[in-house]
Amino acid sequence: MPPKEHHRIFRSSWLRAAVLGANDGIVSTASLITGVAASQVSHGIILTSGLAALVAGALSMAAGEYVSVHSQADIEAADLKLEQRSLRRNSVEELDELTGIYVERGLTPELAEQVARQLTLHDALDAHARDELGISLFNRARPVQAALASAASFAAGAVVPLAVAAAAPLADVLAWVTGASVACLGALGALAARAGGAPMGRAALRVTVLGALAMAITAGVGALFGVNV
Repeated sequence: MPPKEHHRIFRSSWLRAAVLGANDGIVSTASLITGVAASQVSHGIILTSGLAALVAGALSMAAGEYVSVHSQADIEAADLKLEQRSLRRNSVEELDELTGIYVERGLTPELAEQVARQLTLHDALDAHARDELGISLFNRARPVQAALASAASFAAGAVVPLAVAAAAPLADVLAWVTGASVACLGALGALAARAGGAPMGRAALRVTVLGALAMAITAGVGALFGVNV
């Protein structure tokens, strides 16, 4: 027997949200901390700024993801309602439409009609949702789940630079936070690439370079406009 295949496409939705949230948590929080630290403020102000960035960022990610995914869910619900109404009023036309879809995929007209009839008898709405609209169990929009996942992943990423800033001496906060954040970004990029079956080195390099650039620019702004407090 051939080994069972483990496809990665089913990970795409949650993997995207988790990686985006954690990456954003590290980059935005570390950038803010380095920017504030470069302005020569006290340790307490640095930590307060980092904690505020964690809370505000997690809530912002949750709200943004909820609104975005809920919009997708509304569109899916409207399409399914429209399809359900069409199935009641134009069952023959809908059967022909489903048959045509299977013919385009390579089935003979006779077999396509047979498959369409069988699937229509089993669950007509599910068949049309999956094969006509592209809506399936694996890619249905789940706003609450997406919002919670984004908030949790952002907070998990933001904890890294915040914890390092809390442990580092004031004089070394900038270097410690930058180094730890860049290392975590590289590990996160490699982990996400491995989970998705992509080249690990390229993904790690991409996120570390972009993250380091964001922190460097923010630190420069903090040093340029900072004042002693």
